Amino acid sequence: MTAAPLTPSAIPSETAAAGEGFILTLDCAENPGIVHAVAQYLLDHGCYIVDIKQFGDQLVRHFFMRVHFLASVDGPSTEELRSEFGPVAQQWGMRWRLEPQARKERILVMVSKFGHCLNDLLFRARTGELPVEIVAVVSNHETHKDLVDWHGIPFHHIPVTAETKPAAEAKLLQVVDQYSAELVVLARYMQVLSDDLTQVLSGRAINIHHSFLPSFKGAKPYHQAYDRGVKTVGATAHYVNAELDEGPIIAQQVIDVDHTYSPADLVAVGKDAECKALTNAVRWHAEGRIILSGNRTVVLR
Repeated sequence: MTAAPLTPSAIPSETAAAGEGFILTLDCAENPGIVHAVAQYLLDHGCYIVDIKQFGDQLVRHFFMRVHFLASVDGPSTEELRSEFGPVAQQWGMRWRLEPQARKERILVMVSKFGHCLNDLLFRARTGELPVEIVAVVSNHETHKDLVDWHGIPFHHIPVTAETKPAAEAKLLQVVDQYSAELVVLARYMQVLSDDLTQVLSGRAINIHHSFLPSFKGAKPYHQAYDRGVKTVGATAHYVNAELDEGPIIAQQVIDVDHTYSPADLVAVGKDAECKALTNAVRWHAEGRIILSGNRTVVLR
């Protein structure tokens, strides 16, 4: 028996008013009927679609979708929704994830001596602007221990040298497991991760760097930029992979500058760009808006 169309009059008022929110993210090979199948599943389970974003990549014939929906007050649980969506996902060969909207991503932040990105993340997580819980901070320096302690978050000092790097990375993974961290955020962590570690953290580690790379490598990139008279300052947030600063790009931020900016001014503007790009990347990841597609990302904003 075919279900009746979902019209405004068919939507129970308590669903929109008090129903629990969920986020369904999926991708699969492009075929007719995918949207209908998802919408029919939600209708059959008494759910109401609040927002839907989709993208069909015509070059590779692949489909991406994010659905924010509400379940009725006495509707199915998260596990029931997942279990009963399984056959739909299997039929269409989907990669998918279904989570409560209110759920907070558990993140572990890594930092060295530059603390602007760390401070921004701590503030936004504390005030609820980011849907994350910072479960721990790891650093190869103790510069920001007092700040992290003030926020009541565990701080782990793991110094790194060329000789101790394998042991330090093993200890880092122990900390990740200890706190059940789902995402590792490199908030200006100035150590290159080994290939083995990037493989373990594939798809769940985000890095931030200034967008002058590769033009201005090495020490004091903003001073190098000043010497070349740059007209924009930028930053790029990306997933970490084995290629240094070459992982799938998530977010970029660009700010116009001109000849009146000193090297110190460029550094200050660069910090703003880095904070904004990293915040966007972490937010979109936590909200289930990013789907990896090879070396690219699809961000369903």
